[in-house]
Amino acid sequence: MTAQLNPRGDVAVLVPAAGAGVRLGPGRPKALRLLAGEPLLVHAVRRLAAAPSVHTIVVAAPAAEVAAVRDLLAPVAPVTVVPGGAERQASVAAALAAVPAGLEIVLVHDAARALTPPEVVESVAATVRAGHDAVIPVLPVVDTIKEVDAGEVVLGTVDRATLRAVQTPQGFRRAVLSAAHAAAVDALTDDAGLVEKQGVAVRCVPGSEYALKITRPFDLALAEHLLTSES
Repeated sequence: MTAQLNPRGDVAVLVPAAGAGVRLGPGRPKALRLLAGEPLLVHAVRRLAAAPSVHTIVVAAPAAEVAAVRDLLAPVAPVTVVPGGAERQASVAAALAAVPAGLEIVLVHDAARALTPPEVVESVAATVRAGHDAVIPVLPVVDTIKEVDAGEVVLGTVDRATLRAVQTPQGFRRAVLSAAHAAAVDALTDDAGLVEKQGVAVRCVPGSEYALKITRPFDLALAEHLLTSES
């Protein structure tokens, strides 16, 4: 059954999904790799569509896979699919250009974080709605972090109390995200990083252990376990 997005919602979500994902091994683009028999992108879009504030979802797919991705997602939710670029930043910009006028809260979400709960989407959107220009979901860093030199010799121990692991979706006022991409000169994999370069303050909200980034075969196995524990 196709989920219906909220026509009175005020949030657009961009999903750059054109990356190859080489760390997962050879095969299809990362967003189209299977998790429990369904592509990561399907899992991600299903959870985005379950967030009550979401009005529009725009997916930037590999240029050669646009029609296939559109067909793949049609039973999941009404999604706009556009050709992505060679770099993530180009894919986000292409998706942003397809957002309808009037939606002033824009979230950017990685398809590789396929199990992100709708509650995280809503928390990020609500914090932007409350007046913050940029918002990211984060988790505390639990490992001890060492700074090392080029020879793998420890230079010191970093105070992890001030560190956070960043997740997605990252949320922005539309004008702030548009300006950051227009001014970008270096390709970054983090939209909040582009916004930071413009001097915009970025607010943190609690993330979720379920929003892990599926990058390696081990991550796929862990995500399969999480899905099994949900059912």
